[in-house]
Amino acid sequence: MKTIKICLNSIDKVKSFVNDITKFDTDFDLVSGRYVIDAKSIMGIFSLDLSKPIDLNIHAEDGVEQILEILAPYITE
Repeated sequence: MKTIKICLNSIDKVKSFVNDITKFDTDFDLVSGRYVIDAKSIMGIFSLDLSKPIDLNIHAEDGVEQILEILAPYITE
């Protein structure tokens, strides 16, 4: 599992993020405080506080580099 910080501070970013990660047959979780939601659930994402960066857990053994390339526009430090 790999954890990265992402920023989804607009509705358009959320929509394109969900479209990008649904292409992968891997589990993704978003962690904000004590809440953990399925990152492929657009309704779940909108239940989080999107004003600050969120942790994204990528549950993949292989192909993490390819996933990170696709998610590059959302990754924050």
